[in-house]
Amino acid sequence: MNLIEQKVNAPIGLFDSGIGGVSIWRELVRLLPHESTIYVADSANCPYGFRPTAEIRALSAEIVTFLIAQGCKLIVVACNTASAAALYWLREQFKIPFVGLEPALKPAAKASKTGHIGILATQGTLQGELLHNTIRTHAQTVQVHVRVGSGLVKQVENGQLDTPMTKKLLSEHLEVLLAKKVDQIALGCTHYPLLQPLIDQILAGRAVAIDPAPAVIRQVQRLLNVDNIQALSATPLHQFYSTGTTEQLQRMVNRFSARPIVAQPLQLKG
Repeated sequence: MNLIEQKVNAPIGLFDSGIGGVSIWRELVRLLPHESTIYVADSANCPYGFRPTAEIRALSAEIVTFLIAQGCKLIVVACNTASAAALYWLREQFKIPFVGLEPALKPAAKASKTGHIGILATQGTLQGELLHNTIRTHAQTVQVHVRVGSGLVKQVENGQLDTPMTKKLLSEHLEVLLAKKVDQIALGCTHYPLLQPLIDQILAGRAVAIDPAPAVIRQVQRLLNVDNIQALSATPLHQFYSTGTTEQLQRMVNRFSARPIVAQPLQLKG
């Protein structure tokens, strides 16, 4: 295999504070079925939402270093909090293309009929510069209402996708936004789209919850095409690592994988 073929068939790296980024991975596999992937769940340090920026950057850099060592050609920061705290910084530190996450405010603002849109996100995402830049650029024509989705990441990490407790938590968060007359809700954490069936049940047509994954993968596809490194005919290989326990990651991935996946433990230096 020559160097060009190695680059084309190199994997795409993805990482998240935990298993939430699987919502991005499943869309990548759907839209880019020939691409190989390596996913890292930093479950030992999940959640990222309350951690200071410096700590998130250090954790992200260690994971990125690992993914680059595995030969990744592009890295998706499949975590809104890590994107908010570290995306710009990572682009300065590493010579590899990055795609980050931000709430889908542009389509939410465009689709809103009430002029009120909501963001359901972690505290870290809501405080990040990335979000405020997006609001200034794409959401000046609407009123933006924010809500910290306290407790939801923990429910997803524990595999509690459709339990009375999860429904109660979601209902509390969503009803606060609905009371503000929002008709579009941007999901600002990759864990939340894994709760989409329950979210849609609670919203019952009163508002639309927007998953950012399709837009993220379209950006991945665009960058691959720009650099002419998209895999067109390779048989993909998907690898999964967790810095904590592997059971929940493995269980979640196998909900969406056509072939059985075995997640592997990963020990980071930090």
